[in-house]
Amino acid sequence: MFIAGNLLEGIATVVHMVLELYKWVIIIRVFVSWFNPDPYNFLVQLLSRITDPVLSQIRYQIQKRFGLGMGGSGFDFTPIIAILLIVLLQIFVVESLRDIAIRMN
Repeated sequence: MFIAGNLLEGIATVVHMVLELYKWVIIIRVFVSWFNPDPYNFLVQLLSRITDPVLSQIRYQIQKRFGLGMGGSGFDFTPIIAILLIVLLQIFVVESLRDIAIRMN
């Protein structure tokens, strides 16, 4: 049973690392957006391609469920919401996997 526990511990660690990396990519994108970057820059395009699927889905859900648009506010709250969701996943999913792994060992 310890093999399955170690496997779950490894999966939990990888999921934690991927979520942590994605959180930092979102934070970097926010910082880059403050400086009006060149949209044709490779790094700017890469950051957009990596983060746009999640951030646009959050924007869509906010618009659909609450009728709130990000139109004229001048401040985009979606990165904050995305980071909060990532932290929630880290606490709920990763820690649950680790607890299950500990019980299996």
